[in-house]
Amino acid sequence: MALKLHGLPMSTCTTRVMICLHEKTLDFELIPVDLFSQGNKQPPFLAKNPFGQVPVLEDGELTLFESRAINEYLAEKFKESGHDLLRSENLNESAIVKVWREVESHQYDPVISPIVYQHFVAPLQGKAPDQKIIDENLDKLAKVLDIYEAKLSETKYLAGDFYTLPDLHHLPYTFYFMKTPWASLINDRAHVKAWWDDISSRPAFEKVAQGMTFGEK
Repeated sequence: MALKLHGLPMSTCTTRVMICLHEKTLDFELIPVDLFSQGNKQPPFLAKNPFGQVPVLEDGELTLFESRAINEYLAEKFKESGHDLLRSENLNESAIVKVWREVESHQYDPVISPIVYQHFVAPLQGKAPDQKIIDENLDKLAKVLDIYEAKLSETKYLAGDFYTLPDLHHLPYTFYFMKTPWASLINDRAHVKAWWDDISSRPAFEKVAQGMTFGEK
């Protein structure tokens, strides 16, 4: 039975899973959820995810939500297919992968996502971007990127000299961030820029990026 992914190609969390599916060379059916008409808040969708958020993955009788958890499931279940995103055969490497998965989730995402939201989403909702929120998070993001710059001066990717889930998980928000006026935070850090150029040129991401038109202004 084919994997079914409920979401939108412009949604950062949906695209996070789509990239993983392509890295694992898996066939899947993308089932659009109309967020603008609140399709994610209707009973049929809430039965799949009571929090009313995309994406949702259906694999036979199993239904999952939360994009990072979905990706870990896919990477583990289909470990023999496509790219190795977990390094599970090596205990030390696997542990570092887990560390940087947490870093992305708890250090990077909380400071980059408000910037993207204020710059792109707020205007779509008829709101003026809150520059104070943007500025505060730009300062926080700069500090995080300083740590990334130091780490990436030692290894090609975040968990080592191999591309894994933590790198993948950075792709959606960073893609949109690079379309904002503050892309210099990435471009001015040589090792971060080289890392971004590398991961954003992977074929799996290029397939997904074609549908990420949300950030076009």
